[in-house]
Amino acid sequence: MKDSHKSIKKVKKLPNKLLRAKGVFLHVILPIYAIILFSILVTDISLRQHNYLSRITPSPIHPELSSYPALTESLKPDISAKAAVVMDNGSKVILFAKNPKLLFSMASTTKIMTALVALDHYNLDDVLTVKTIGVPGITIGLKKGQKILFKDLLHAMLLPSSNEAALTLAENYPGGEEAFINKMNEYARSLHLFNTSFADAAGLKDDKGYTTPLDLARLASFALKNETFAKIVATKHKIISDVDGLFSYSIYNLNKLLGIDGINGIKTGFTNEAGEVLVTSKKTILGNTLIAVVMNSEDRFSDTKKLLDYVSSNLTYLPIRL
Repeated sequence: MKDSHKSIKKVKKLPNKLLRAKGVFLHVILPIYAIILFSILVTDISLRQHNYLSRITPSPIHPELSSYPALTESLKPDISAKAAVVMDNGSKVILFAKNPKLLFSMASTTKIMTALVALDHYNLDDVLTVKTIGVPGITIGLKKGQKILFKDLLHAMLLPSSNEAALTLAENYPGGEEAFINKMNEYARSLHLFNTSFADAAGLKDDKGYTTPLDLARLASFALKNETFAKIVATKHKIISDVDGLFSYSIYNLNKLLGIDGINGIKTGFTNEAGEVLVTSKKTILGNTLIAVVMNSEDRFSDTKKLLDYVSSNLTYLPIRL
């Protein structure tokens, strides 16, 4: 027993001053220090969040959701297009997708953005001068120096897809064609079309201009909000002339589906690099609008009809309970 007691060492007590100092540290200084660190952390997070949000501009492409669109069947049509989407215009819900985020040349569907930039700047009765002729691709035979109303150039660009009309819109813009293209890309960023880049107003520069089916559907959705644009792309035939009345042009829409089963737009496109491209809008019997995009297609009209028939015949709207 004595030996066992000897093996127990006595614990030395700390002096009273050290005990008091330790108590002050644990109960006063440490909590204050923790509060300061926490405050710094919260402030830092708040500042980071503020700086992040201040760099974000809200997209004007807003969904309108009173009910949710859905398909009753999941069968998918066999199409030749390398990529495609079908979007419900009101809700912005994608109802069909095939490679929706792959980059493709957009050909003359570029002119959707060309029209938006021009509509933001020109008045419909503004008189523009044709400055360049001999543009490759589709033309209607405009003459150098001709003066034509802006609204007639819009028809020439959006119906038969006149490249010379697109170039005229760009060259009459303040700062010329380069400034116009910069505005196109600025517009794309404002719409949050971050996978889209424009290199010219007509869509001829396949090696530099690109977009995705998803971005193109969203661009079309925004463009349809403009009543002038929506009316023009729904037009099958138009006669235009220069302001002097010396030349007139009978022009036709290249969209073969226009007027069939509620189809009321929007724009065709084709180059060897892009293949066949088509952006289509359709008013269904349910009263909603569908937007279909097919890119790098071998038969854009057949592909689009298959997609719209499939979606339209299987579409239902589910109520949203708030």
